[in-house]
Amino acid sequence: MSEDKKHEKIVVLGAGESGTGAAVLGLKKGLDVFVSDNGEIKDKYKKLLENYRIEYEEGKHSPAKILSADEVIKSPGIPDDIEIIRKLKEKQIPVISEIEFAGRYTGAGKICVTGTNGKTTTTSLIFHMMKKAGLNVGMAGNTGNSLAMLVALKDHDYYVIELSSFQLDNMYDFKADVAVLMNISPDHLDRYGYDFDRYVDSKFRIIRNQSADNHFIFCGDDEVILRELEKRKIIVNEFSFSLNKSENQAAFIRNNMVYIKTNKNKIMKMSIDKLALQGSHNIYNSMAAGIAGQVLNIRKETIRESLSDFKGVEHRLETVIKVHGILFINDSKATNVNSTWYALESMDAAVVWIVGGIDKGNDYSGLTGLVKEKVKAIICLGKDNSKIHKVFDDVVKDVIDSQSMEEAVRSAYYFGKKGDTVLLSPACASFDLFENYEDRGRQFKEAVRNL
Repeated sequence: MSEDKKHEKIVVLGAGESGTGAAVLGLKKGLDVFVSDNGEIKDKYKKLLENYRIEYEEGKHSPAKILSADEVIKSPGIPDDIEIIRKLKEKQIPVISEIEFAGRYTGAGKICVTGTNGKTTTTSLIFHMMKKAGLNVGMAGNTGNSLAMLVALKDHDYYVIELSSFQLDNMYDFKADVAVLMNISPDHLDRYGYDFDRYVDSKFRIIRNQSADNHFIFCGDDEVILRELEKRKIIVNEFSFSLNKSENQAAFIRNNMVYIKTNKNKIMKMSIDKLALQGSHNIYNSMAAGIAGQVLNIRKETIRESLSDFKGVEHRLETVIKVHGILFINDSKATNVNSTWYALESMDAAVVWIVGGIDKGNDYSGLTGLVKEKVKAIICLGKDNSKIHKVFDDVVKDVIDSQSMEEAVRSAYYFGKKGDTVLLSPACASFDLFENYEDRGRQFKEAVRNL
């Protein structure tokens, strides 16, 4: 949608990172902005709204104010089936995402990354590469900074944007110049009526509006993606990456070397051992980032350097410390079963596994083989651990409950011995006991350091 079709009166639902960013951008573009949050607004966001003199409410959604909007910008955490959204739809008031809104006001190149797992690491890796190449680039979306706030305060030439399925759901005219789809496995099914096809459709919105001069990078080993591609007519430049095959792949493995080849004149190779991020899931992330680098015409030397000196992402298989020979690893960002599968698969030592939280329709059965092979004890960390007990009580001798992170870490330390690894990889959302996965990860690190 072009700027001349902009709406005069906008309402922003949700006053977190995404919502406050949209509100500030709206104000800077001369729109009449009102912010409504059904919960309590965090002090830092309240202060921001007050500094910009943006009108807001908290602890409620006032229908009279919201339903008088020309357009509503909905924060990604708000489900589509709440009453106020239903009323907006009845009145045919458009409801869009903050990313859709921000996209109207920037002509920057957009490199967009989605997938059930690996999207934060891949986004951060592409951003690291582009910065190293000297490009004027910002990182936004699901990783922390809202795109709207970056566009409002300091527009860049490029943005690397991590997109969750919730952000993709309310995007309509937005277009990615480079779209990256890492993988698709069941997640957030509670938001999609436990219908996996709806979740798949949501992820494929990443290529919505793309044209022949755009690029689509995807995993050539992901059966869900390959099956979906057979159903769809795609007109963009396609680049796939694979650990298992080399034919027709833009990135592949041969003789312990990673090859990245977007056309016959652009071939780069480096040893797997030189990659900063190890483990099969991380090789996928590195290959996707490498292809993006080539598509953006970044020099081979810069791509190679970036893939070898990247420092990783907080809360994703992050080594904390060793205590009496027991290694503690923070993988709090593992909010689904597939992500935890990758974490367990990469473990070499005997594991004491801390798992649990808000179950999003999880099927743990796919983990039983790995758990039987690698896990010596399970510490459950959630308000309701019955499903975890049901699946693993007969697989692992010790499966116990804990009510806080401090208790979970102490119990894990008790079960561990020198040479073991304590792995926090919850496979669940965090909102039953923590503010978010970052809060969960930081509490873990603090509890470990207090042992």
